[in-house]
Amino acid sequence: MTDPQEPLTIRLSDPGEVVSALPHLLGFRPRESLVLLSLRESPGQRVGLTARVDLPPPEHRSQVVSGLVRSLLTDGPTAALLVVVSEAADEPATPGGWPDALQPAPAEDLAHRELVHEVVLALDAVGVPLRQALLVRRERWWSYDCPAACCAPEAGTPLPTGTSELAVASVVDGQVVEEERAALVRRIAPVGFLAAEAMARACDEVGDALAQRTAELGWDVLVEEGWAAVLAAVEAAGPGEHGGAGARLSDHEVARLAWGLRDHDLRDRALTLALGESAAAAEALWTELTRRSPAPLDAAPATLLAVSAWVRGGGALANVALERALRSEPSYTFAGLLRSALDACLAPAEMRRLIRQASAPLDTRW
Repeated sequence: MTDPQEPLTIRLSDPGEVVSALPHLLGFRPRESLVLLSLRESPGQRVGLTARVDLPPPEHRSQVVSGLVRSLLTDGPTAALLVVVSEAADEPATPGGWPDALQPAPAEDLAHRELVHEVVLALDAVGVPLRQALLVRRERWWSYDCPAACCAPEAGTPLPTGTSELAVASVVDGQVVEEERAALVRRIAPVGFLAAEAMARACDEVGDALAQRTAELGWDVLVEEGWAAVLAAVEAAGPGEHGGAGARLSDHEVARLAWGLRDHDLRDRALTLALGESAAAAEALWTELTRRSPAPLDAAPATLLAVSAWVRGGGALANVALERALRSEPSYTFAGLLRSALDACLAPAEMRRLIRQASAPLDTRW
C-alpha cells in the first residue's frame, strides 16, 4: 500500500522554536508539565518522541522521572532536551545552583531545579546526554545551565512570535491544538442524555434490522455493505465543495457504522484509512462515532481514532481515545493490544508499517 501522506519533517534549532513547537508536538498547550524530547542524528539533530507528564510532587519525583526516561529510551535517542513548563515562583538559591563557580550567587534561582537535577542523573545513568534544560513561563524561556544575565530568574527570553513552519505543517495535517488536555477528553465526550436516548433507540432498531438481513443474505454481504457505508461516510466527512465540513450523519447512519465496526475484518480494513489522503476525514468520522455511539459500540471507533491520532504523532489524543475504548469495554482485545503498544512507545512509523503489512495480501504479509 502506498502512503502519499508521510509525516512532514520539521527541523527545530533554536530553543525558543522548540518551546513554541510543544503544543503542536503534544496536541495541546502544556501547563505545569515536565516534557522530555528525544533528539536523534539523521543527519543533523532531529526531534523524535515527545513525552510529557504532570509535574510530580517531591514524594513521587523519582518514580515519575524513571518512567519518563524509560519512555524516551524506546525512541533510541542520541541525546535529550528537557522542558519544564510552570508558573511557579522563583526559589531561594542554593550553593552550587549555577554551573559556573565564578558567577556571583543569585538571591533567587529558577523553579524546579531539584527536579531537573533528578532528570539529569536519570539520563546520565542510561548514557543519554542532556543537551539543554529549559524553563518556560509567562511566554518566556530560560536555560537552567546558562549563567548569563538573560537567564537570570527575573529575565528570560521572549518566545518567538508569528506562525512557525511546524504550525503550518500541523494545519496541513488537520491537527487542532487544544488549550489543555481536558479539551481532548471533551472532544470525544458522550452526547447529552436526550441525544443518547435517541441514539440508543436507533442502535436497537438498526441491530434488529441487521440481524434479519444477516439471516436472509449472510454475514459476508452485510460486511461488504458495511465497508461501503464506511467509505461513503469518510467521503462525506471530508471537505465540502466550499471547504466546509461534511454533512452530519443521522442516528441510524451512526448506528449502522458502529454495528459494522464490531466485525473484526471490517474494522481491520478501516485501519488502512489512517494512511493516505483520506486520513483526516477518517479521523473526523471516528471522532463523531466515538462521541455518539453508546457503549460498547463506541469501543471500535475509539480505538480506530487512537490509531489515526498515533500515526500522525498525536499521542495525547491517542491515549484519551484508548482510555475511552477501555472504559467502555475493558475486554476489547484490540484496544488492550494498542494500549500495550503505546505504553511501550511504539513509533508512529512502526504503526504505519504494521498497518501496511496487515493490509497486504496474505501470502506477502510475513
